[in-house]
Amino acid sequence: TYTAGGGGHFHTYAELQAQANRLSNVLADLGVQRGDRVAIVLPQRYETAVAYRAVLQMGAVGMPLSTLFGPEALEYRLQASEARVAICDGACIDAINEVRDDCPLLEVVIGVDDAGRRADLEFDLALAQESVQFELVNTHADEAAVLIYTSGTTGNPKGVLIPHRALIGN
Repeated sequence: TYTAGGGGHFHTYAELQAQANRLSNVLADLGVQRGDRVAIVLPQRYETAVAYRAVLQMGAVGMPLSTLFGPEALEYRLQASEARVAICDGACIDAINEVRDDCPLLEVVIGVDDAGRRADLEFDLALAQESVQFELVNTHADEAAVLIYTSGTTGNPKGVLIPHRALIGN
């Protein structure tokens, strides 16, 4: 690992894989299984890459949600997707906590950085307690990998599943 001029850290692919394995183990400990939805409500940052890698390698389905969404937009997508876990940072932890009671299937919120204090689990602390070993799930090409939602300009947003085979093009 080396530090950039602006203070940000650059990580190796080996470190990315190790952290993804740790997060996969955290999610598995929480009961996340193949096909379960995991909401990823993060901007472009290192933990976002870790989250997608972790979710995809265990056969779960990553669901990207914008950090700009307000409580109603988050609630609709969390309910409709039946997301079991949400991973977020300080930009949206309050909005997610505001709608949690209306999302009974959302069992755990994992907070990155300052959101960790207001979440069920703190990202870095949870990962630090897990093994860097994780046995990858052998997913099928047509198996769901990512669930995105349309903008909802002509009614409610609709979920669109993207299979593993399409990830390379996305």
